[in-house]
Amino acid sequence: MAAQKPNKAVRADEAIKNIRNIGIMAHIDAGKTTTTERILFFTGKTHKLGEVHEGTAVMDWMPQEQERGITITSAATTCYWREKQINIIDTPGHVDFTIEVERSLRILDGAVAVFCAVGGVEPQSETVWRQANKYNVPRIAFVNKMDRTGANFAGVLTEMKEKLVARAIPFQIPIGAEENFIGAVDLIRMKAMNWDSSDSGAPLRESDIPEELMEEATLARAQLIEAIVESDDALMTEYLDKGDLSVEAILHGTRKACISHGLIPVLCGASFKNKGVQALLDAIVDYLPSPLEVPAAQGKNPEDESKIIECNPQVDEPFAALAFKIANDSYVGSLTYFRVYSGKLTAGDMILNPASDKRERISRILRMHANKREELTEIAAGDIGAAVGLRYARTGDTFCSQKRPVVLERMTFPDPVISVAIEPKTKADEERLAESLQRLALEDPSFSVRTNDETNQMLISGMGELHLEIIVDRLKREFKVDANVGNPQVAYRETITIAVPSDLKFARQAGGRGQFAHVIMRFEPLPRGTGFIFENSIKSGLLPKEFIAAVGQGVKESLMGGIEVGYPAVDIKAILLGGSLHDVESTELAFRIAGSMAYKEAALKAKPVILEPMMACEVTCPDESMGNVIGDLNSRRGKILNLTNRHGMQVVKAEVPLAAMFGYSTSLRSSTQGRATYTMEFSKYEPVSPQISAEIKEKSGFGPPIVS
Repeated sequence: MAAQKPNKAVRADEAIKNIRNIGIMAHIDAGKTTTTERILFFTGKTHKLGEVHEGTAVMDWMPQEQERGITITSAATTCYWREKQINIIDTPGHVDFTIEVERSLRILDGAVAVFCAVGGVEPQSETVWRQANKYNVPRIAFVNKMDRTGANFAGVLTEMKEKLVARAIPFQIPIGAEENFIGAVDLIRMKAMNWDSSDSGAPLRESDIPEELMEEATLARAQLIEAIVESDDALMTEYLDKGDLSVEAILHGTRKACISHGLIPVLCGASFKNKGVQALLDAIVDYLPSPLEVPAAQGKNPEDESKIIECNPQVDEPFAALAFKIANDSYVGSLTYFRVYSGKLTAGDMILNPASDKRERISRILRMHANKREELTEIAAGDIGAAVGLRYARTGDTFCSQKRPVVLERMTFPDPVISVAIEPKTKADEERLAESLQRLALEDPSFSVRTNDETNQMLISGMGELHLEIIVDRLKREFKVDANVGNPQVAYRETITIAVPSDLKFARQAGGRGQFAHVIMRFEPLPRGTGFIFENSIKSGLLPKEFIAAVGQGVKESLMGGIEVGYPAVDIKAILLGGSLHDVESTELAFRIAGSMAYKEAALKAKPVILEPMMACEVTCPDESMGNVIGDLNSRRGKILNLTNRHGMQVVKAEVPLAAMFGYSTSLRSSTQGRATYTMEFSKYEPVSPQISAEIKEKSGFGPPIVS
């Protein structure tokens, strides 16, 4: 079906109803970008097919993406199908860039989860699925690469149900598989869709279902209808009365069930061979919600956070939008991507950013197509666009009308788990390095820059070795800054293991008025991942509220200094049990210092330990390499959790300290002749052994030399 732009004369609410904001998400190498390229081709957005392996994919526009054949940054584009506007965000699959998926899902109304018919539900598939669950994003599934050797549609369905706990319902069943994959049965219309054996990808014809598939198709259709009517009483009555449902009723019921998370429609195809893409586009239009069909965005009044403000997707409401991505564009400078939740924005309008309490004028509004742009005069509720040159915008900020200040729910980002030291190669690069790193940190909330106060080294932190490798590469290419990079450093933490009391008086006399504070406290360990909790257990009136808050602030500030080694302290509960004050000499500052000193004194007595980040690692390898893989993981202090067989390959699941995994990709390639792959993501923090603790202390300069 030819793509059409909608008629511009449609009513405002009708225009919003015709928008689909979707993301393409999956494990690395499942075919997300290839699927997006085919969508752009079939909707007429592009007239030449781009290929990931040739470095010509439109959505992989960064030089690093084209060279490596992976997606690094989420790219946005807009296309049209059946008079519907589809805003697409193609997200990365590599775990190092999972932040791109997180911030994209925050502003999307629906998603297409792409699964490899051979690999099935792989580790990063589970991660992005959990992220979609977190933001309640309705989704459909596309089982790609049905033409590959080892393709198993039924196996992927089973894994979706078991691993993702998803109600995956097939809306198509494949006709053939591997090199014999020629089409699919449309279970709604009960017709076979046959594709040309050439690469044109256009369905040659609809035909009758092959006799050998009729029984399977009939059973699958009955299961599909049962799943739909379960969440719709009217459809259930119609089905019981007539024994079947019309095509229109099934489409209506599916849309309702998909949006309410009652089921996940599953389709199949082979994007590289252009098979199944038109049916996927139909499913996006038919099943995924418009901005009018998802709950209205809720925000808070910045003056009074107890007041909830609903931002309804209506053009005549006050303007409200969320900035979800900052990018540096070589032509227009800083680009701020945003999703409009209510009202409309016209070029030249003044907007308020409550987070920075700044007002800025929107000089230009753009619609992005990867790294190309189209100028807009205005943008309305439900749409996604980009603004040029905003000085104070940060990822997660709200833009709103000055008439109705509102702060939409901010995004939460994971802490970096790996750091490396970086320094300029020449004196001329010194100033540009700091400036360039700050610009990159603005773009990417999972990347941070800081200076170590003791060593005076500049440290950059990110989500993995590849993440930091790309940052350094971008410094050289985009910002023309050469830098030397040191060995990776791990983001260790410290904590306590036993409860310890503390009774501390702080008194200082330095001429004139002195400082006095007395606190009685107890410090207790908390479960991993809890963070810091301050609890006030003293009787009302014993200490003023501001002094109590100052004690908590003092402890919180001191946690960043660690306990023994200087790594931030976590998972600690501080309980204020009592204290006393002086009528004249007690101040907030005195109680803040007392809280800090009480923590430092108690923490050293509370049997402190060092915590290290543990990574969930999954290695897929041939049978003959499994011994080498397990032996290598054991040598890296890994704990083997599970061994399974997946499509003839062995899958080893393990928990391994991040500190032991540097250079693992090279080691794995050499020990398996390049036939193994692995994925790794942060799992949790765990205490290190006494020996490793001693090594860390010695390297940090806090412990005695280790005698071998």
